Amino acid sequence: MKVLLVEDEPKMVQSLKKGLEGHQIQVDSAGNGREGARLAEANDYAVIISDVMMPEMNGLEMLRQLRQNANQTPVILLTALGQTDEKVEGFNAGADDYLTKPFEFRELLVRVRALARRPKSSYQILAPSFLRFADLEMDLDKKVLYRGGQRIALTPREFSLMEYLMRHPGKVISKAEISEQVWNLSFDTGTNFVEVYFNFLRKKVDKGFPKKLIHTQFRIGYVLREEQEEL
Repeated sequence: MKVLLVEDEPKMVQSLKKGLEGHQIQVDSAGNGREGARLAEANDYAVIISDVMMPEMNGLEMLRQLRQNANQTPVILLTALGQTDEKVEGFNAGADDYLTKPFEFRELLVRVRALARRPKSSYQILAPSFLRFADLEMDLDKKVLYRGGQRIALTPREFSLMEYLMRHPGKVISKAEISEQVWNLSFDTGTNFVEVYFNFLRKKVDKGFPKKLIHTQFRIGYVLREEQEEL
């Protein structure tokens, strides 16, 4: 596996490169977004790991440029900016995952491997305002979801939940993560609002279609993937 690390702090580059190479992961590095974009367009990487605040071109600008050029390489953003609005901005730019500094290396390693396993053919960013997975297509500007060309009416909260799933296809997402990222709330184990909303989505997105896309991972969370059976 080969990854691209875009980071302007030499000590961070040295530390992450050493750690990744210790797990048989090849690493190319760039010190700013402009150089990162150039390397990303010239090479085939399994994953791009990028800081946000960098000289010349920051991580978000680099990410937007890559997505506009139809580069679908999964991107993990690393940043000290941990507010929800900042995370949402990163995801809206086309990020696949987000880690707030400081973080544990083993968590980064797990996320890199998970993104590298994602089937690239199933996930496409058509433009900054469109997402597609399997036969689902989402227009972010018009807040409309289609499946197989059929328009699916969603409430604003259902749309936000579906958007989060479509930005993380193949990733098992916990109820706590959904609660924080979609509702901006701390997860309360005594409530079942997450399950309720997933039931709403299943009835609208999967009912009547032979291939089910929204699956439950027992006692862990939910995942968007192309499979017939549900675990």
